[in-house]
Amino acid sequence: MFWMRWLGGCPWTNRTCDNDSVDNQIDHPNQTAFAVVTTSGPDKPGVSAAFFRVLGSYNVELVDVEQAIFSGRISLSAYVRVDSSRVEAMEKGLRNTLSIYAQSLTVELRADEATSRPRSTHVVVVLGRQLNASHVSAIAQELANFNANIDRIRGLSTYPLNGLELYITVEGSADPVRATLARLATEQGVDIAIERSGLQRRSKRLICFDCDSTLIQGEVIEMLAAHAGKEAEVAAVTERAMRGELDFEESLRERVAALAGLPESVIAQTAADIELTPGVRTTIRTLKRMGYRVAVVSGGFIQVLEDLAAELDLDYVRANTLEIEDGKLTGRVIGDVVDRKAKENFLREFAADSGLSMRQTVAVGDGANDIDMLSAAGLGIAFNAKPALREVADTSVNHPYMDEILQILGIPMEEVVVD
Repeated sequence: MFWMRWLGGCPWTNRTCDNDSVDNQIDHPNQTAFAVVTTSGPDKPGVSAAFFRVLGSYNVELVDVEQAIFSGRISLSAYVRVDSSRVEAMEKGLRNTLSIYAQSLTVELRADEATSRPRSTHVVVVLGRQLNASHVSAIAQELANFNANIDRIRGLSTYPLNGLELYITVEGSADPVRATLARLATEQGVDIAIERSGLQRRSKRLICFDCDSTLIQGEVIEMLAAHAGKEAEVAAVTERAMRGELDFEESLRERVAALAGLPESVIAQTAADIELTPGVRTTIRTLKRMGYRVAVVSGGFIQVLEDLAAELDLDYVRANTLEIEDGKLTGRVIGDVVDRKAKENFLREFAADSGLSMRQTVAVGDGANDIDMLSAAGLGIAFNAKPALREVADTSVNHPYMDEILQILGIPMEEVVVD
């Protein structure tokens, strides 16, 4: 005997059938049961094949399936629809067959059909040099306090940092959860990021970096000032500007004035001394492979960054231009200063040129001059940043590795491009 689905009118009358009635009478006998069938044990070739072979022999309909391998053990679950009169025989058949593979089996009957897996609203990423059970316990407890459910957890990385990704379901606004996790991150000494899950997270395709103390180590203007013997003086002004205590344009012009009279050759010398932040090449290489466009917007100087931008294959670069006359720096910049508002405007320009919405952008910076850019981006990341920027950023990175950003974006270690 076999079941047939009719399309259109009922075969035994001249009237149109109710579709639900036909489904119930033809596709699924009245004695339908729903069950979660799970096998677990040593991972061996043939386990999955045997599992589905037995289910198939009982004409089981698969509603959902999930399989995971962890440390040499397999866990395979199927949410199924089956004739209730065949459940006992199905379970016996599974036990007999899977015992060959040293598997444990559970069959949990469900009264009614239900969604087998939750639609998580957010993703929490936890990163640290060492992650202990106490870290996860503290995070889980805080989430429970907000009645947020942890739907699943997976490992993201083991180097240079250990990373976990928690898919969670939050009822209502996630802002209180975000604030609590930010406090907990400081207390626990780990980085914790939370972002909406789904397409909004996966659709990011443009990342814009600040340069000094973000993409590169140190401040270019201080490196230039060292040639004039004024590094300490300029560094003090830079620090106050990055904390937001001074107007950036005013502070920049004051610092550039200290460079007056330096030979043009110091630009090439400074460029040669630049050291990238650890993980920058890996981060950019991976994101470019994924189809990202990569930009740098700097309050530094274009003459110092041009060769580096070409080497890293950056798509967009904007920075200030030092004025040079008769082979010497004049102590002035040409044109408008790249301040915090200009950084935001450049990010918007890059997004428009790339055909992307601002929700598809990521911005990374460290100082007050990056506030507007990070606030405008779909995801703003404060990188070892000053307090003023951490307060407005979506998340903070407090370890000196740029490739931590890859894990925040949900890219596991095995997908990182290291060659």
